[in-house]
Amino acid sequence: MKQWLERLEQRHGVDLLTLRARQWVLASFGLLLIMMLLRGFMVQDAAFSWRPMAAFVLPLILFLPSIIGRRPRGHAWLAFVSLLYFSQGVMVATLPTQTLRGVTEAVLSLALFTGCMAFARFRSRQLRTQG
Repeated sequence: MKQWLERLEQRHGVDLLTLRARQWVLASFGLLLIMMLLRGFMVQDAAFSWRPMAAFVLPLILFLPSIIGRRPRGHAWLAFVSLLYFSQGVMVATLPTQTLRGVTEAVLSLALFTGCMAFARFRSRQLRTQG
């Protein structure tokens, strides 16, 4: 795997790979955030409460400074947090009427995990060559 990644870096360049990984992170993060917002609204009962919304969205919102600041370590931690959403999506997918929603959540969180890990690797390499 390491050799494959090094060949990929030589072929395409670290700057391009960092840019593509960032685009991947932004897209998957945005879609997962929208999905969690919708899920928070669906959990609501007759009286509106922020608690269900915060439970679904807050873990993602906490990583916005790392995403905006393009910090590799923050992206690595976000990748690990995205695995919680993956396991939640797999559990929801086992419910008879929620299969599509659960699979979508699992796929989006897996995409976020992959993008974050790629960005953390390529951005740290990019910073190492710049400094």
